Amino acid sequence: MFTTHPPRGLRALPTQNPSTMPHSNDDPRYPIRKPEAQWRQTLGDIEFQVTRRAATERAFTGRFWDHWEGGHYDCVCCGTRLFQSKAKFDAGCGWPSYWEPVNDQVIEALPDHSHGMVRVEVRCRQCGAHLGHVFEDGPQPTGLRYCINSASLSFTASTPQDSSASAPPSSQNGAPT
Repeated sequence: MFTTHPPRGLRALPTQNPSTMPHSNDDPRYPIRKPEAQWRQTLGDIEFQVTRRAATERAFTGRFWDHWEGGHYDCVCCGTRLFQSKAKFDAGCGWPSYWEPVNDQVIEALPDHSHGMVRVEVRCRQCGAHLGHVFEDGPQPTGLRYCINSASLSFTASTPQDSSASAPPSSQNGAPT
């Protein structure tokens, strides 16, 4: 994946760079850190399992997989704004899917070799929360599909002055994860 150049918004994943090698989501390089007991106290069980233990919610069960209100999606752990609703699309996979984050500073990409697969995990760059994975089968303009667990997100609706409401656009291939 991403052999010639990293997708827009993601760091390259060179195999010799320790900053992009798998590391704990409690790694000291994250600016926002809390003891496990505090994360457990502030998050629900599914939010804790997904964001702090890299679990995956079942497809078509999360609160945002079929959510099309205009606004923005933030990290449930630290509140960092991650995605705008205008970048959301229906990939047909059962998880919220976006073609780009709000900017290239909010998401960290790491190689993931779990479960016998080779994927790219995405985490919140502020707190290390596991968000989901990114794939190269998304729609234009980026060709990327950020497949994100609803449990890792919170949502803030647009105000009437904002005109970022989105309809559910479909992916070009609807490939499941």
